[in-house]
Amino acid sequence: MTTTIQVNQRGTLTLPIELRKKLGIEKGGVIMIEESSEGIILKPAVAFPVEMYTDERLKEFEKEDEKLSAHLKKKTAK
Repeated sequence: MTTTIQVNQRGTLTLPIELRKKLGIEKGGVIMIEESSEGIILKPAVAFPVEMYTDERLKEFEKEDEKLSAHLKKKTAK
């Protein structure tokens, strides 16, 4: 499928609905853009939220791991 689209003042592109449906791109979807020797390539992408843990949060995880380990040791000792 080849089509022509316009870039508005803000640099926004609007992909034709037929193309969005074909590629499974929904409202709020993420698109990856790649520069190539022939121009640009747009690809559907997936984004996952990432949480950066503070030292305090990591210590909380360690405490919970210790509690779980102690609990499992008690269970297997029975």
